[in-house]
Amino acid sequence: MPNNQHSIAYLSGGCFWGMEELVRQIPGVIATEVGYCGGAGETASYEQVKYGNTGHAESLKVTFDPAHLSYAHLLFEFFRMHNPTTQNRQGNDTGTQYRSVIFYVDAAQQEIAKQVIASVDASKEWGAAVVTEVTPFQAFYRAENYHQRYLVKHPMGYTCHYMRDFKLGETTT
Repeated sequence: MPNNQHSIAYLSGGCFWGMEELVRQIPGVIATEVGYCGGAGETASYEQVKYGNTGHAESLKVTFDPAHLSYAHLLFEFFRMHNPTTQNRQGNDTGTQYRSVIFYVDAAQQEIAKQVIASVDASKEWGAAVVTEVTPFQAFYRAENYHQRYLVKHPMGYTCHYMRDFKLGETTT
């Protein structure tokens, strides 16, 4: 799906089911996949990651059109849908696999991530400091098929994600 006109972002902000459902509704998002990033080992599966022992975070691979959605705007939306001030926790989900992380693919993404975090902190909307990690991307391991678009398949399924009406920064592309 990605081509020269598409960009990729890797984000972790708690359970990947709820994040995927919200992110795929953002105009400019072309595709989403849930999986695992940031851990040790040559592979990752839910059975390995769910105990929090591998270092992986439940993650979302986002393919987007930068002509219609800037990376910065995608990150502002990311900070509206999960609580970036809780260490290793989102709602009832606790453990390192639920931590908030931006996995950057190049220096430009790294710089934009730092700028967006500074803006989110300065907004004081969350009432506490952002603890989101900004980490170099290494690998993405696609989650099992039953996790892909989980909330589409199970509309009443569990999620701790929702969009807050925060004014976190620039909301245009």
